Amino acid sequence: MAMASTVKVVLGSLAFAVFWVLAVFPAVPFMPIGRTAGSLLGSMLMVLFQVISPDQAYAAIDLPILGLLFGTMVVSVYLERADMFKYLGKLLSWKSRGPKDLLCRICLGSAISSALFTNDTSCVVLTEFVLKIARQQNLPPHPFLLALASSANIGSSATPIGNPQNLVIAVQSKITFGGFLFGIFPAMLVGVCVNAVILLCMYWKLLSVQKDEEDVASEVVGEDDVSSHRFSPATMSHLTSLASEELAGLASELTLRNRGSLSEGNSVRSSPIANFGGGEIQKVAPSARPESAWNLDVSKELGDSEARSGDSERSELTSFVEERFGFSKKWMQVLWKACVYLITLGMLICLLMGLNMSWTTITAALALVVLDFKDARPSLEKVSYSLLLFFCGMFITVDGFNKTGIPSTVWEFMEPYAKIDHIGGTVVLAVVILVLSNVASNVPTVLLLGARVAASSAMISPASEKKAWLILAWVSTVAGNLSLLGSAANLIVCEQARRAQHYGYNLSFWSHLKFGVPSTIIVTAIGLILIRG
Repeated sequence: MAMASTVKVVLGSLAFAVFWVLAVFPAVPFMPIGRTAGSLLGSMLMVLFQVISPDQAYAAIDLPILGLLFGTMVVSVYLERADMFKYLGKLLSWKSRGPKDLLCRICLGSAISSALFTNDTSCVVLTEFVLKIARQQNLPPHPFLLALASSANIGSSATPIGNPQNLVIAVQSKITFGGFLFGIFPAMLVGVCVNAVILLCMYWKLLSVQKDEEDVASEVVGEDDVSSHRFSPATMSHLTSLASEELAGLASELTLRNRGSLSEGNSVRSSPIANFGGGEIQKVAPSARPESAWNLDVSKELGDSEARSGDSERSELTSFVEERFGFSKKWMQVLWKACVYLITLGMLICLLMGLNMSWTTITAALALVVLDFKDARPSLEKVSYSLLLFFCGMFITVDGFNKTGIPSTVWEFMEPYAKIDHIGGTVVLAVVILVLSNVASNVPTVLLLGARVAASSAMISPASEKKAWLILAWVSTVAGNLSLLGSAANLIVCEQARRAQHYGYNLSFWSHLKFGVPSTIIVTAIGLILIRG
């Protein structure tokens, strides 16, 4: 592709630079608007600068990828409600034979759950479990946190639904779920084992410290310690929230009632600290509370009333089933969980059979909504719609940058040295993907390089084309282990660990880098040897 006009190249590069800065550093002092808004800003600038037309911008949005991402997020929400991750957390500490055994379990469990339920979801829901187990056994948490994050990244490479960049690759390459799995699974399995060995070698002495006698009594995470998370799979730092003005419009009657009761001299309404949109809102005296605080109380009352309404619907269904079939409430809950697991298993089987991935996951998600037999809004609100918007903006921005001709020109220079029909070319391609994934993030890297790498490899053979896509998936995913900022999973583990109640721990950039560099290089090299087209 020839270079565009100088004006388009300059303006397109400027728009892409704005997107890149805000995607990599979402809280820059001069414009702390976050990744999602930064992505939308970049796409808007591409249209305003006339790098692409509005029609081209809409056409750049890949709906199958958005549908697949939405479906997997909804399924993950219902699996979390069905206690799938609670059981997985308990399994980590069940009959543990010491710190080294525990670390290996975390590596394997994190990898498998990430391959099936996305890496970010696994990291969100398992971080607190890992911290609790480490504290109960008087162990330093950072080897286990590193095991969780790094194995989640490696494990997620094995399936198209493991992470966002794999979703993009699966849709663009048209590789089936089974083809993807069997092409990368051997490399993933060996990579997880090697990653665990590296962790054991680096922290052998630290993991050999004996527990204090007073901590021997409690070794298993208690059921009461398990908390329900509001998680957003496959996100960087996006948490879904409702706008306060929207809540005010929905519940003005309740707002007036609350104000009236306070004006009559009622006592201060005490409520625990609320977590709303990822931030903490402290309770304050009624006279000093802003409008948004009132709206939070209103939303809570609305949520409670909706929950009661849903419980009423569920109780009617439960009563009917109890009378008709003689099932108790406990067995109804067990039956519901079993159905959630069966639907998820059916979804995975359909994916392995080669059915359309987007519609398969959406169908499974809607089947779970219907099975739940209550208002689905509370569950759907846990979906990260900000992530979907981020992807929309990113598709437009990357497409506009491609139309400047810069990526094509750079690739034409690199292409002769990056042929995968010989070892040197494969290594060069891997280094390019590794560097770009840490500089520009993995999903934009896949969007920029995917079609070009595939077209270059297709000239060699169809098997080489498939292998090129799988190498792109493997290297762009494992590259996230290089540094703390390399992947969303790393940032999620770091943030969850820092904010965990009673178990807070700060995973530093340098402690991660010391492990991440050798692990990434060795595991990436193993994958390049084992991946076949």
